[in-house]
Amino acid sequence: MVRFKVDRMGCGGCAESVTRAVQAIDPGAHVEVDLGAKRVTVSNASAPAERIAQVLVAAGYPAEPMLAAA
Repeated sequence: MVRFKVDRMGCGGCAESVTRAVQAIDPGAHVEVDLGAKRVTVSNASAPAERIAQVLVAAGYPAEPMLAAA
């Protein structure tokens, strides 16, 4: 499981865009978006965290990796 802080998310459309971006490179990934905390959690991912962060940035959502316990 990897978590990212994504400050630019603010609505359901953002959540859908982030989910689509991650699943485009990793269809089996489970994406949870917490808009209030501005956090994206990706589990069951085969793509490395660095690649997931790259696609989030490319989709317009700069992402900072978070510690697993955060």
